[in-house]
Amino acid sequence: MSHSRLGDRLAVVSQSGPTVTLFDAVGHRAETVLTLPAEPHELCFDAEHRLLYCTSSYVSGYYGDNTGRNHLLTVIDPDAGRIVEVIDLSPEHGPHGMALDPARHLLYVSVEAGPAGPGGVVVLDTTTRKVLRRINTLAPGPHWFAIDPDGLLGYAANKEAPFVTVVELATGELAGKISVSGSEGIAVSPDGSTVAVAAQKADFTRRPVDPSILLIDTRSGAIVRTLPAEDTVIPVHWTAAGVLLAGEVRIPAETGSVFGSHVPNGRLVVWAGPSAAEVERVGTAEVGAMPLTLTSPPDGGRAYVAAVGASTVSVVDLADLTRPTVVDTLEVARAGEPGAHGLAYITGA
Repeated sequence: MSHSRLGDRLAVVSQSGPTVTLFDAVGHRAETVLTLPAEPHELCFDAEHRLLYCTSSYVSGYYGDNTGRNHLLTVIDPDAGRIVEVIDLSPEHGPHGMALDPARHLLYVSVEAGPAGPGGVVVLDTTTRKVLRRINTLAPGPHWFAIDPDGLLGYAANKEAPFVTVVELATGELAGKISVSGSEGIAVSPDGSTVAVAAQKADFTRRPVDPSILLIDTRSGAIVRTLPAEDTVIPVHWTAAGVLLAGEVRIPAETGSVFGSHVPNGRLVVWAGPSAAEVERVGTAEVGAMPLTLTSPPDGGRAYVAAVGASTVSVVDLADLTRPTVVDTLEVARAGEPGAHGLAYITGA
């Protein structure tokens, strides 16, 4: 059972809002709604400085179907419920995924290929909020980025390129390429032993062929297991307890659109085992259409699943991993399509 404390909050992006809503993590009451620059996407919470970061990726639309890339990073004080600063990352553009290294006070932000160079990662100092440097990932669209618990290696999931990029964070040098034929979400296990990556770029015009989650051994850089999925996998997330969560998107047989009342619910899949490399599928739960983002509180007792098609967040109790139970569904206001997107769990001050 999750033990959310008074003062904890859940931050949720509405991509078309364009807003970030701060919900009370205990009673799930919406406390604050902030209007952000166009097309907010992902969130990252810096507990040391009590700041929440939000990327704005496009002028309108989404990856592969937009009217131009945005270049902004919004900094929010969640305790005061206000925007502190909007950082212009130009000439970088298309910022999306983020990873925090609290020990070194660094924030990594993935950016798409453009005027500044090939796809890569921008590195910010979280104390000064200034850009320090960029790391090239040698792919046009690094969408999600994850780092190991020691802050030594970074892993970029590349939608278009047939590999996951591995970089040495201290030097910015390429450490390797792991063959994956297009990828979506990526996450490193809490013990740092295993990277989980959603294989295949999502294609909403057809049903996927052999969708899966690949498990990569971080010591050897080799793919050690392939976890089969029933439908397209986009987000993957490890809880602090070492449970692997995945969000599967059901593609309608009659249309390629992932929006609208005809779109089937998504599925949360729970994988657990004695070690990160030995997880097995143990439970599932029905969630909103097109699950796009996953997070969990520090105790790992719940999963939060943002469904961009339904514009909802499913709150899932993980007390019994074989029977994950949706205990609440948060409605996230939107001004059009898409809806609920990025998530961050904010512990109380």
